[in-house]
Amino acid sequence: MKLFFFIFLPFFCLASESGASVNANLFGIFTLVPPFVAIILAFITKDVILSLFAGVLSGTFLLSLSSNIFKEQTLGLLNFYNTAVESFSKIISYILKSTSDPVNAGIILQILCIGGLVALITKMGGAKAVALKFAKRAKSAVSAQVNTWILGLLIFFDDYANLLIVGPIMRPLADKFKISREKFAFIIDSTAAPVAGIAVISTWIGLEVSLIKTAYEHIGIDNISAFGIFLETIPYRFYNIFMLFFVVMTALMKREFGPMYKAEIRARTTGQVAPLVKSGTLDTAELEDQFLAPKEETKIYAFNAIFPIFVLMILALLGFYFNGFSALSGKELEEANANPLSFETLRIVFGKADSSVVLFQAALFAAIVAIFIGVYRKIFNIKEAIETWIYGWKTMIFTIVLLLLAWSLSSIVKDLGTSLFITSLLADKLPDYILPATIFAFASATSFAIGTSYGTMGILMPLAVPLAYKIAQLNGMDADSMHHYMVINISCVLTGAIFGNHCSPIADNVILSSMSAKCDHMEHVRTQIPYALLICAISLITGYIPVSLGLSVWFVLPLNLIFIVLLLRLIGKKVP
Repeated sequence: MKLFFFIFLPFFCLASESGASVNANLFGIFTLVPPFVAIILAFITKDVILSLFAGVLSGTFLLSLSSNIFKEQTLGLLNFYNTAVESFSKIISYILKSTSDPVNAGIILQILCIGGLVALITKMGGAKAVALKFAKRAKSAVSAQVNTWILGLLIFFDDYANLLIVGPIMRPLADKFKISREKFAFIIDSTAAPVAGIAVISTWIGLEVSLIKTAYEHIGIDNISAFGIFLETIPYRFYNIFMLFFVVMTALMKREFGPMYKAEIRARTTGQVAPLVKSGTLDTAELEDQFLAPKEETKIYAFNAIFPIFVLMILALLGFYFNGFSALSGKELEEANANPLSFETLRIVFGKADSSVVLFQAALFAAIVAIFIGVYRKIFNIKEAIETWIYGWKTMIFTIVLLLLAWSLSSIVKDLGTSLFITSLLADKLPDYILPATIFAFASATSFAIGTSYGTMGILMPLAVPLAYKIAQLNGMDADSMHHYMVINISCVLTGAIFGNHCSPIADNVILSSMSAKCDHMEHVRTQIPYALLICAISLITGYIPVSLGLSVWFVLPLNLIFIVLLLRLIGKKVP
């Protein structure tokens, strides 16, 4: 215990504030323990529930230890037994906090309702009929993957809606052409956050624009168009753009590498689309099991799936508009009333909308529509419809447990000051051409460690903008050069934040991708990470460094797209 105390003593001496900053100073590098425990243990044990719980427990232990240090002040009075007991009680409080958060509660309800909706349309044979319709258009595994990619692009307005809609609809088609669940999960994961993050009308843009505006206010600049700056960042969102391109090229070129290649070979040669390995978190069996399989006498129609999903999407879009409109006030409300359907108004209201509430309401109403269709067509009666809907909720239980633990871990690392410690490693005297790459690397590492894009953006944007502004001033940049330099650095924050959300095993989008694709969670992570790391490295080395040195983004972009094709041709292996 003495050794343990003296390891922490230097950090304790530095502590002069309260909350997360105190913990960051007290524990230093040990603030990385909870996310690292969760991530590393997940790869070792392949049991993500156990791994997340261990990460949460290690975090609550550190928080309990911190509170006891400041209560007792001396080593002799520290009671490690009480600390251990308190750490378990803190787990309950963090889970309750995660559950009671209105946004999280809305997400849980929307997931449960969409799970019930998927069960209903499956029971009616709608999902199977849609797969048969697509099968007439899709003549090969290539076209099946491309169609999935296109549908992912079309549902651009929200990443959760994207994942929960595309997966159940396209999964039967992917299975028909023996596309591995790992590759299918990768496709839908790569067309969720990377698309929503750069869409000019989405549930993401409100946060992104507001963070840019606030960061500029911190350096004393008020007369800027935050949305205009956001638009300027889009060509520099290298990870998003390169990943979307990479996904479709793997399909068109029929080339894979690493664990994904093995998964695709297994699926093509044996017909075993789902991996045998199970992490104990997601049932990799078909959603169309004995309970949900349509009755033999049921006539299946694509309408049974298309219409409820169409209702869900239309109500979601209308809900985003009216929910966001109701949140406007002051000058924004006056401008919106003057031009209610203008592009600027749509951007603002979509950014203000509470997506969790809207999607829950839309999914609930779509489920009612599905029940009405099933009862009208005598596929099931009201009692059977309710049983089917509830059964769909049950299929989401593992996902809910994962999200609750992931949210709890995210709150814990925030309270520990993990992000403050990571960002404190950024030097304030970096060369101007190195800063963008450094910010991108730190944003990627932070988002991977804490599993949230929003959190990473919120942490780094207030630091990156003032730092970039100061370095631009020190290097004597003129107004145009400074503006361009600021845009690049802002892009690095927004894009690096996507990386972790796209491949971290504790990220909610990755969890939802596994669930939606009915793929073992750790197999999805294991096969996707090599691809994510490759695109991350390309974005860093041949993307942000060249543009920071003065090369035009319109030269760098096509050059890298060609480079991705050549690289895939070189290291990728042909899938039969």
